[in-house]
This record gives sequence, C-alpha cells and structure tokens, in this order.
Amino acid sequence: MTGTDVRKDAQDSGPSGYAAARLRLLTEGARSGPPRRAALAELTDDWLTGLFTAAAEGLRGVSLVAVGGYGRGELSPRSDLDLLLLHDGGDTKAVAALADRIWYPVWDLGLALDHSVRTPSEARKTAGDDLKVQLGLLDARHLAGDLGLTSAMRTAVLADWRNQAPKRLPELQELCAERAARHGELQYLLEPDLKEARGGLRDATALRAVAASWLADAPREGLADARRRLLDVRDALHLATGRATDRLALQEQDQVAADLGLLDADTLLRQVYEAARVISYASDVTWREVGRVLRSRAVRPRLRAMLGGKPVTERSPLAEGVVEQDGEVVLARAARPERDPVLPLRAAAAAAQAGLPLSLHAVRRLSATVRPLPTPWPAEAREQLVTLLGSGRPTVDVWEALEAEGLITRLLPDWERVRCRPQRNAVHVWTVDRHLIETAVRASELTRRVGRPDLLLVAALLHDIGKGWPGDHSVAGEIIAKDVAARIGFDRADAAVLSALVRHHLLLIETATRRDLEDPATVRAVADAVGTPSTLELLHALTEADALATGPAAWSSWRGNLVTDLVKRVAAVLAGDAPDEPEPAATAEQERLAIEAFRTGGPVLALRAQAEPATDEEPPGAPEPLGVELLIAVPDQPGVLPAAAGVLAVHRLTVRTAELRALRLPDDVDDGSVLLLNWRVAAEYGSLPQAARLRADLVRALDGSLDVAGRLAERDAAYPRRRGWVAPPPRVTVAPAASRHATVIEVRAQDAPGLLFRIGTALEKAGVRVRSMHVSTLGSNAVDAFYVTTGTGAQLPAEDAGSLARALEETLRA
Repeated sequence: MTGTDVRKDAQDSGPSGYAAARLRLLTEGARSGPPRRAALAELTDDWLTGLFTAAAEGLRGVSLVAVGGYGRGELSPRSDLDLLLLHDGGDTKAVAALADRIWYPVWDLGLALDHSVRTPSEARKTAGDDLKVQLGLLDARHLAGDLGLTSAMRTAVLADWRNQAPKRLPELQELCAERAARHGELQYLLEPDLKEARGGLRDATALRAVAASWLADAPREGLADARRRLLDVRDALHLATGRATDRLALQEQDQVAADLGLLDADTLLRQVYEAARVISYASDVTWREVGRVLRSRAVRPRLRAMLGGKPVTERSPLAEGVVEQDGEVVLARAARPERDPVLPLRAAAAAAQAGLPLSLHAVRRLSATVRPLPTPWPAEAREQLVTLLGSGRPTVDVWEALEAEGLITRLLPDWERVRCRPQRNAVHVWTVDRHLIETAVRASELTRRVGRPDLLLVAALLHDIGKGWPGDHSVAGEIIAKDVAARIGFDRADAAVLSALVRHHLLLIETATRRDLEDPATVRAVADAVGTPSTLELLHALTEADALATGPAAWSSWRGNLVTDLVKRVAAVLAGDAPDEPEPAATAEQERLAIEAFRTGGPVLALRAQAEPATDEEPPGAPEPLGVELLIAVPDQPGVLPAAAGVLAVHRLTVRTAELRALRLPDDVDDGSVLLLNWRVAAEYGSLPQAARLRADLVRALDGSLDVAGRLAERDAAYPRRRGWVAPPPRVTVAPAASRHATVIEVRAQDAPGLLFRIGTALEKAGVRVRSMHVSTLGSNAVDAFYVTTGTGAQLPAEDAGSLARALEETLRA
C-alpha cells in the first residue's frame, strides 16, 4: 500500500482509519528514518485537517497550526502533537467548541497532545513571557483554516525574535547550560537522554533558533546528518519500548541497534556519540559567535567614534603564524599552512596555553591546506604536542576543535579506533578517547613530580590506545605506543619507556589493591617489570592521573596510600649507589672559545643553526631551523647565569636545553677556569637576533649597565598574563645522594619568559656557586637541575640545602 493509499484510508474512515493507517505506516519494514517521519507527519496533517474542516464549517478567522517538533515535521512514533488553534478574537464560544471537536478525537486515540487556543496578540505576548513557547512558534506550520492569520502571526513572531535577539539569545544560552548541567553530555553517557542531554535534539533546535535570529549561524557541515541520526535512534527506541521515551537505557540498546541494522550496541552508542559531538561542537562555535557579535555591537560603535570612524582590528601574536583576535586564536596573515606542517600543533598549543578557543575558520583552513608531517616528526612538532597536552583543562576544547575537522586522526591515525568508543563500565564516566585526554589533563597537574613530564603526558595520551583492538588492551597498546613514539620523533630509549608505561599502566594499582605487599616476591616482581627508578616515578604519576580521570569511584585516599606504599618498597629495591658520571670532555671549538674568552676578558659567543634533516616528502629547499645552538664562554665570575638567561629573555628567546659547567684551561694557557654555557634556543616568533647584539647586551648585563629585571618587568606590564589554565605551583627539591661533589637542587616549574633569569638571580643572592646545571624544557614544563656548592667548593650542609630549596620555591611562587 502506498503512502497516498494510507492517507486516503485515514480520511475516509475517521479516527479509526487514521489509527489503522498510522499502525501500518509504523510497522512497514521498508520505511524508516526521514521518509517515515515525513509520511507520519503528512498522515497526521491530513487527519487533523479533516477534523478541522468538518468542525469549523462556516467559522472564519480561525486556523490550526502545528508548532514545535510537529511543526518541523519530526514526528517519532510516540511524539506529542504540538497544536495551536489560532483565532482572531471573534466568536470565542464557537472557537472553544471547535477546539473540543479537535482535541477529544486526539485524546481518544491515546495520543499525547500539547495544545493551546490563542489570538495572534496572545501568542506573541506568551512568547515574550515564555522562551519555550517562543521557540515552538518559530517552527509554526499552517495546517488548516485561515492561511493569512497563520502567516501574519508567524511573520510577527519571527520579527519579534529577531528584534529581541540580543536579549533572548543569552537567555536561551543559559537555558541550554542549565539543561546540560542536569542531564550531562550526550557524547559520554552510557544511558543518554537523546533530547535533553548536551549535544542532543534540544540543542539542535536551539541552533535553528539562533539561525532564525539572523545574528549568527551554526557551522552547517554534518549538522543535518547528526540531527537525522539522533531522530532515527529515537524512532527505533519508541518502537522498541512502546513508550514516548528519550532515554536510551542499557536494556534497550541491543534491540534498538538490531532495529537500525547495526552490528551491536557499541556501534549504536558510537554513532550516537559522533552525532552528539557534531551538535556540541556546533553549539560551542555558535554561542561563541553570538557572544562576539553582541560584544561587538556594544563596544565597536564607541571605539569607532573615539578613533574617528576607523575600523578596530586587534591582533596579538601568540606564536609563529598564530595570533589572538576577538577572543579567538586565528592564523596570522602571513601564515602559510601549506608550507608549515607543524602549524596545527603550534596553533593548538598556543590556544591551550592562552586559554582561548581555536577559531572555526582557522581549524578548517588548516584541515584543508596543511601538509602531513614527515615521519619521524620534527622536534618542534613533538614539543608542541607536549605543550598542548600539558596545558590542563583548556586542552579539552582545543583537542575537540582539531578532532571535529579530522586533524587528530591525520596526526595520530591510531586514534580512529578509540574515537567515540564507549566504555561499558560503571566506573568510567568518559568514552575511551575523552578518557585519554582527561588523563593528560590530570597528568598536567602532576608534572612537577617527575623528571620527564613529556613522557608522562604522552603516556597519558596513549595508555588506553589498545582498547580499539581485540585482546588485552595493555598488550596491544604497548605495540601501538612504541610505533607512535617512533613516529612522533622519540628516540629508541624514550620509545621503550613509553611502551613500558602503556604496558604496565595498571600494574601499580592492581598490585597494590590485590596482592600482599609484605611478600618480597610481590615487590620484586614489580621492580623487575618497571626496571628503573625514573620509569617507576613516571608510572606512579600515570597511575594516579589515570584513576582520577576514570571517575570518582576509581581513586581514594586509601588506594593512593596503598600505591604510594608499593612505590616506596619498589624504589628501595631499585635503589643503588651509582658512580658520578665523568665530566664530558671539551670539544675543540669549546676549548677555542674558552681560551679566547680568557684572553679577551669578556664573553665570546658562537651561534650554530640546528635543523631537522630533509626527507623525501619535503619540498625543495633547506628545512626550517628548529633552533640555534648557542655557545657562550665567559671568564669565571659571579652573575654569569642570571646575566646570560636575562639577556636571552629580553630578546624573546626560548631556552629549550641548557648546560653550564666550569672548564679548566689547558696548563699551557693558564691555571684558570672559564664558564661554558651550551644552550639551544629558539625565537618565540620572528627572526633570531644577531650574535653581535647578544654579546653587547651580555657585556652590559655583566657590568651592571643593563637593567635586565627592569626590561623584563616592562615587557610583562605591556603584555599582561593571559587568562586560561592555572599551572600547578613550582616545586623545588634537594636530590639526596645525587652527587658526591655538589648539592643538587631540582626545579620543576611552568616554563615562562625570564624563569631561568629568576632562578639564577635567586641562587646568586643565596651566595652559592653553580658548579654545573642541566636545563630542559619539555613542552610547557621546565625541568632543571642545579649542582651548587659553597664558595669553597664543598657540598651544602643538609639544613642549608633545605633552606635554599624552600627560599627558591617561594621566589618562584611569587
């Protein structure tokens, strides 16, 4: 039977005919999805039109209007019928009688009905008082009666909505936020509400309302398909349960998946999550645009008046090729994504560090034009990934923006298997992919506890990557992590550590809670698996981050104490006295610079560019340098470290690695020493300064004529600290028994301009001598070790060392 035949039977047979035709339509196996919803809406339109026509004979100035979901033609099997009986205020008794003759047949069939009887002015007033009523009227669709009455009302309601948009849209945004707080995020819930949860059908309707305001519009790509997918699932849910429910309960998921022809319930949930992500991301972008437009309307006229009518465009540099504009991170005008494959990661890291969103236009341009990264990745790409992962809570939104345009799976192809993958475990509150990002967020808070925060953050990102494969996810993940580590440019030793962390990421928590820690065999087994103290340190932090990211039930003080106890026991097994590493011999160039510095009595500088080797995939031409090796030789004297670090900070040079050591001169030259600084630096943005200028400023800094602290303070005042993620506080500790000849002070802090200058100044004021230092910047984290002695070259007494560490930490916290 065709759809035309069904509608004819419904019209000919009255309510019973409609009910029979409706039942046949819903049980037709060949019809589902949009065709069935459209046919059901047409069938219902015809039946209600017949009821209205028969009951309203001779009555003028009345119309029947479908509103809300019915107005949009989105009738699921158990959907409410949202109807408005509109009249011109004439014969109210006749209108009331007409309403009864329409409403009662609907109720008699057991259909849910949301109805109202109003004049156009009453409809507009109610809409002005009740946002939900206004949203329903935006989708008003004429069914029967006076078309002019319906059209006039619809035109007036739309005009009101557009005129009142600056007031009503913030109200609508607040309504969406309140609903999300009550119902959670659809893209992560095991039993989601398809309509009310964030990213559900209500949000899709809100986006339509924003578009109707003409103030802003949602990104359209994929939005219609996402809405259709959720409606299809709701249809199947209504048929499976026989109820008007929007909650996709666990016990219904297998049947719903089967009705939709899907492999299993996990496939169903993954499709639901993917649709929800599209709607959620579109909502984020749209509300951000609404806020920008409203702020612009309020502020720009005044600014233009002050500037004589000139347009206002504020762009602040964040990184090479990346700027901030209107509260978003956009690409600089000179940026060339097609020639800069690191740009997506650099832009993402800059956005997360600044706590700003990536603009939709920027992400789409990157997705459309950027070239793939070579394998292995250049060092800058790896560092930018680590910086992004270490930026805390803002990482989530930036990551989602990259993922929405397909950039994540292009950077990390193995991500596709865990993307939107549900976890059928009541302990887990996130999908696998979001859990991995959440673990990185948690790990960013623990970076001060480990010597290699870059390995911790990447391990956090990859620890469950094996869940997309059959078998033990830790075993599968070990193989994937090793491959990913090599692809993104870690050396073999680091790749081995990362794969071990992924393989054993459950080892500590499972052993601590399931085994007898008093049994020496238990501790020895963990020590054998972990291998080294540094890996144990990383595994301890990863265990805590993983548990905290899983959900409230996965971590407690009791579990934390058990794990800490186990780690202490394993560390004791792994501990041993190791001889000090011999001082590395000076190269011929270093010795030459040292002799020249001693003879001239001043600093000597040498710059040597370091670049990644070109690959077959690179275009012709020299590769872009990732940094510059800076060698500085200075006659041994106080204040060298803060002077050199301060000059580099003044010139906006980022210190990626740094070493300082005293170099004895050859006996045939003189019985003296020269301080040798071997640093790798890079410009924050723009080009590198000339070596001659660096040397001139270093001379001035050493003789006191250059006020480094004042210059840095001026720059900080001109560029105030950006809003965004609050970094964990710095941590300064004394490493016990780390050296036989010096006291080792370890500093772990958020990397920032002038950080090394502040540390050097504080050590100088404390009256200690820096015998050597080893500085590294891992993503956004500085991990520094300073070997200090007294003025006579002896180790610091334990009490003095502790006081120095506490004073330095207080200085960095200020």
